[in-house]
Amino acid sequence: MVELCKKIREDRRFEGFIIGIILLAGLIVGLETSPDLVERHHGLLHFFDVSILWIFVGEAVIKIVAEGKKPWNYFKSGWNCFDFSIVVICFLPLDAQYAAVLRLARILRVLRLVTVVPRLQVLVMAIIKSIPSMFYVTVLLGLFFYIYAVMGVFLFRGNDPGHFENLFLALTTLFRVVTLEDWTDVMYTAFHGSDVYAAQGPIPVGPEPHAFGVWGILYFVTFVIVGAMVMINLFIGIVPTSLTEAQAEQLRHKLHLEHAEEEEERHHEEIQEGLGRIESEIESLRRRLASLNASNDDS
Repeated sequence: MVELCKKIREDRRFEGFIIGIILLAGLIVGLETSPDLVERHHGLLHFFDVSILWIFVGEAVIKIVAEGKKPWNYFKSGWNCFDFSIVVICFLPLDAQYAAVLRLARILRVLRLVTVVPRLQVLVMAIIKSIPSMFYVTVLLGLFFYIYAVMGVFLFRGNDPGHFENLFLALTTLFRVVTLEDWTDVMYTAFHGSDVYAAQGPIPVGPEPHAFGVWGILYFVTFVIVGAMVMINLFIGIVPTSLTEAQAEQLRHKLHLEHAEEEEERHHEEIQEGLGRIESEIESLRRRLASLNASNDDS
């Protein structure tokens, strides 16, 4: 039974079948967003949903049985734990008020595509590995935003209160600027004054319109250069490094598993050789005993 489950687990066709089922699960979840479709084909959609769930149960059972005498090895993989938890959640006896939890679990089944495709696993691992570095870049970017937001409130509050009336509005405006979404309108309002060029906002013309000229241009251009071009590129630069580390880690893990399998195979062969030697010695002892018995009978 264990050998059969191992063969099924390592068969590429089984992997392709599970990927197909995951894609089907995603399609079913998408169809369930249409109330009319659910009302007309509720029975069919429910049948597919239950069938998919039991297929995932069968997959988990096969992988656990394939571990042989150490079924807990299945749970040493975070991906397997994720798969198993989704299956468990779908079996929880939740009331109607928790129907959203079950819907969420069905949606998460689509994420199982990540757990069965190694390339996607590497990308997810790269994102997770990049979080610590991204945190420090985020802190630096936050300080940069805060300084420019405070400066913007002091400089432009009277001219453009729709975008710089308080710190919160200033931070929101700077986020818009760093995404390069119509940021030139805000810059031209500072350059010409809100009475001449009023950017679209809740208060187009400020109570104290003032043209800041080149200083307004300098404020926004330096923010865009540092914020949009330097800081964002720092984020982009972190991901390739983390991706390389994730690929190396996956390769090390694969080599470790292959080495462990080789060691287990070698150990099994040594045991078989030892048993063979013991059997040979037992057979030799039997022959000697038989010859001794024959000698005693003759005498």
